[in-house]
Amino acid sequence: MTVKQSPPRFTGNLTVKHHPCYPSRVMELDDRATGFLLGLLVGEGHFGGDGRQPHVTLRMHTKHERLFRWLEQNLPGSRLYGPYRHGERSYFQWMVRGTALREGLAPLIHQHRDLLDAYTEDRFQAMCDRYRITLSEPSVTGA
Repeated sequence: MTVKQSPPRFTGNLTVKHHPCYPSRVMELDDRATGFLLGLLVGEGHFGGDGRQPHVTLRMHTKHERLFRWLEQNLPGSRLYGPYRHGERSYFQWMVRGTALREGLAPLIHQHRDLLDAYTEDRFQAMCDRYRITLSEPSVTGA
């Protein structure tokens, strides 16, 4: 008999709250989790939409299920679909759209866009432009 283990819980700092530099809520992850998430999105993520609403998707083999469960449990408003099987391919698809994207993930990515390569930054910006996602620049205080 095989016992299925539940995925590990992320123990870092994760909140979605108002950030003083942005008009919307910003998803806040600790540095390790933010870097991990951005790395996943740079390497495997898709920034697009269905013509009506934007979405960020991540599609990978089912052998990465633990990673997908971490995303699903720790990124509010995200959804996990699958597993899907097409021929010999077996994969999960994780998506963020709606309020979770506009007020959570997009501001987080925008806040750390200096960590993105030019190609990924261009794809992210194209999605924001096409779907009118307005992201404010942080205000500079003090002299």
